[in-house]
Amino acid sequence: MVDKHELRDKGLRLTPQRELVLSAVRELGHSTPEEIAEKVRQSHPGINLSTVYRNLETLENVGLVLHTHLGHGGATYHAAEELTHLHLVCGKCESVGDAPIQVAANFVQSLSDDYGFKTDVTHFAIYGTCSNCAEKK
Repeated sequence: MVDKHELRDKGLRLTPQRELVLSAVRELGHSTPEEIAEKVRQSHPGINLSTVYRNLETLENVGLVLHTHLGHGGATYHAAEELTHLHLVCGKCESVGDAPIQVAANFVQSLSDDYGFKTDVTHFAIYGTCSNCAEKK
């Protein structure tokens, strides 16, 4: 559910489309714009994909939504309050898992200390082999 003040506090006009898109993102978790549009259309069939894209961009610009690249396709979106995990993508079965963001703390600190580079590890996926696929070898 979307707190109506949440959008206003970010300087956005409250529109039904923004509420619907943000609610769908929060409910679905990691999802593509197409999946978000499909979810929104369940209650509001007139919403088109371009409306979803525009609203995702607006919500991302104010920090309510983030996107991540989990594969070779387009971006997936999730709520900004879920900024607590890394994305682990299996190269064999393509499953997506999570690991606490603290796992990367030493790596991020080393990049900062050694290179002056500030890293956003939530924006990309770490590829490898999941435990299920590793056991099948």
